[in-house]
Amino acid sequence: MSSKRLWLIVSLFVVFAMALSACQTATPTPTVAPAATEASQATEAPTTQEGTYQIPDIEQGKFNVAFVLIGPHDDGGWSQAHFDGLTYVQDNVPGVHTAYIENVAEGTDAEQVFRSLSRKGFNMIFGTSFGYMDAMETVAAEYPDITYIHVSGYKSNGTNFGNVMGAMEDMKYLAGMVAGSRAKLDGNPKLGYIATFPIPEELRLGNAFALGMRKTCPDCTLDVRWINTWHDPVVEKQAAASLFDAGADVVFTGADTPAPADVATEKGKWGITYDWSGSCKAERCLTTIYWNWGKVYAGIVKGVMDKTYKVGWDYFDADSGGLGLYGFMDGETMTKGASELPAEDIKLVKDTLAKFLSGEMNRFDVFSGPIYDNQGNLVIAEGQKFEQSDLDQFPPGAEGLACKYCMHWWAAGVTAELPAQ
Repeated sequence: MSSKRLWLIVSLFVVFAMALSACQTATPTPTVAPAATEASQATEAPTTQEGTYQIPDIEQGKFNVAFVLIGPHDDGGWSQAHFDGLTYVQDNVPGVHTAYIENVAEGTDAEQVFRSLSRKGFNMIFGTSFGYMDAMETVAAEYPDITYIHVSGYKSNGTNFGNVMGAMEDMKYLAGMVAGSRAKLDGNPKLGYIATFPIPEELRLGNAFALGMRKTCPDCTLDVRWINTWHDPVVEKQAAASLFDAGADVVFTGADTPAPADVATEKGKWGITYDWSGSCKAERCLTTIYWNWGKVYAGIVKGVMDKTYKVGWDYFDADSGGLGLYGFMDGETMTKGASELPAEDIKLVKDTLAKFLSGEMNRFDVFSGPIYDNQGNLVIAEGQKFEQSDLDQFPPGAEGLACKYCMHWWAAGVTAELPAQ
């Protein structure tokens, strides 16, 4: 074939390809983009590389909201629950553009990301890990016109930097009842807790679980393994195996992955997962305690947009609809392990849940006296209740937020030593 004829064929092919491309219908930008190695955003808008992170751009004419995630957006736990929440905001709040960055380490990395998002022009930024608190406080002082909401923690400047958290102790208390009942049924009074970091939140949730456990199984004990990470599938499985091998019948977690249920299935025991409603899939998953961040986030974003939201300390209970106990909520079916429990224990769990959901009970009822610690000391007397500063902090509390009882004790039945403050 001559070179001239070959060139003619190639030219016709290129023209045909260009014409075909021009006839294609433009594809709308998807709402959610697939995960990237270091960072991702909720839309496929342009990004800017800053250090190891891709910082998403804002959308002009929109109220731009960014979410900073400690783990992968599809971790099957904490970060996935927040990702579902931001997706709900994107789909249900008109005029909003949402974006997210995942796998952002606490400390200097978080401060860099918060500052980069602020420079980009985001109107509102959520930081979804306890260890983001100080970094967000620093950046918020530099950008007074941007609203920063820290999930968990206890700091606020009362103007543009606040925090939000839910009373997951309500659901942990109920899960403790379920676990205690299962252990009693199995004739094995040993339970286990995979705890992340030695912070007040993890003691609070562990104590709530232990208090519920003793409601259905007064002789039950709770062992603890500290893992010092929020998300590490290998470490979480190792901790679960350690607790099961030490004799635990049921293990629950404060970390992100469904490790307790996965390992429980291997060992013929029971696991309780955390954070995300879709995490209770393994055969030996007893239940999960989960978050519904969507409506909570939507309410905050709308309130900031119309200037009705007061930035400060926003702590919601189960009556907000932001918390759930898998298998016991309306429209859900109990797992096989839960359905086998004694009828009187199931009734106790359901009746107590109904009180939480109606607002008849709240987190302060979980931590009402008399409560004794695992050394036999009276923590709080009958007729007395903890206040929010007691739930959030080690003694003596932060400046201006002193606590009376504080959260540096283990409830009766916990066999672990207290972590250093």
